[in-house]
Amino acid sequence: MRAFDYHRPKSMKEAVSLLRKVENAKPLAGGQSLIPSLKLRLAGPAALVDLGAIEEMRGIKLDGGTLTIGALATHAEVAGSKDVALGIPTLARLADGIGDRQVRNLGTIGGALAHNDPAADYPAAALGLGATINTNKRAIAADKFFTGTFTTALKPGEIITSVAFPLPKRAAYVKFRQPASRFALVGVFVSESVGTVRVAVTGAGSCVYRAKAMEKRLTEKFAPDSITRVKISAEELNSDIHASAEYRAHLVGVLAQRAVEAALAGK
Repeated sequence: MRAFDYHRPKSMKEAVSLLRKVENAKPLAGGQSLIPSLKLRLAGPAALVDLGAIEEMRGIKLDGGTLTIGALATHAEVAGSKDVALGIPTLARLADGIGDRQVRNLGTIGGALAHNDPAADYPAAALGLGATINTNKRAIAADKFFTGTFTTALKPGEIITSVAFPLPKRAAYVKFRQPASRFALVGVFVSESVGTVRVAVTGAGSCVYRAKAMEKRLTEKFAPDSITRVKISAEELNSDIHASAEYRAHLVGVLAQRAVEAALAGK
């Protein structure tokens, strides 16, 4: 781990100022992705700007048809929130299945979305529900937020402050875990709202993406058999020591059907 300066601002204004003034500074939320990167020397910022003391980035609120989660909400807080359980119960279950206890008690939803690991769970939820990622500068639709492997639409000095999820009619998330990391070898998030179905896939490709062919079929009829014949191409999917691209393509189809079944069953 290389040497770096450490700052702990108490307001968003102070945090943004530090990120602008200090060259090669990085914001720090829960640190469950950044700290391991520092240890392995995969990242070498000149300074860390710890966001943990900024209270305006915390909190979970269910208001009408929207569930808003502060960027510093930990996975454990999302999993245990009564508002999340009432508004989008599958999101609570998703959060409870992330990593291990340490990761769930330290990792944050804002940090996970900003990091955009191609096998992470929260990007699938954000894209699968059509969430809006709010920053200190603007509101970004999930469809425009995730731009590639570990990359997003965030600009230098821009910090996620909260995530707003519209409440679906029903939704479910099913993932095939990589047993060592507990990341998704493949994960599929399905949601149905009035006249709209969204299917988001994580773990299979270089970045979370929507399965548009499945969405079209499920909009016509929201049932597992609607997508049994949808062909999933393996051409642009990941292939590694854990699974081939062809196997991942197969999993996308299987897990999507299971997610629809779970959504219909209210699980």
